Amino acid sequence: MIELSEAAARRVRAIAERQGKVPALRLSVEGGGCAGFQYRFALAEDRAADDHVSETDGVALLIDPVSLPLIEGAVVDYVENLGGASFQVRNPNAASSCGCGTSFSV
Repeated sequence: MIELSEAAARRVRAIAERQGKVPALRLSVEGGGCAGFQYRFALAEDRAADDHVSETDGVALLIDPVSLPLIEGAVVDYVENLGGASFQVRNPNAASSCGCGTSFSV
């Protein structure tokens, strides 16, 4: 199971409303980044039949079956601090991550 925090759900909803889109966030994992794998976020245009779907406050989090094993049990959050604002993934499967938090290794 993967969880979308309430703060992340609010942010996705705000972005989707501003763009006139459905409040759904797609999270995928791709090879690359400074640690080996990197997270990719995008508003979801559509749902695939094999997507894993998690919902928080009516906002869907969609994950493809290839990415799912790498982030199973993760929490997707939206954090605002002095350094800026961003979606962050707390991934229990990551053995290490880069300083910016957008890439990881297993």
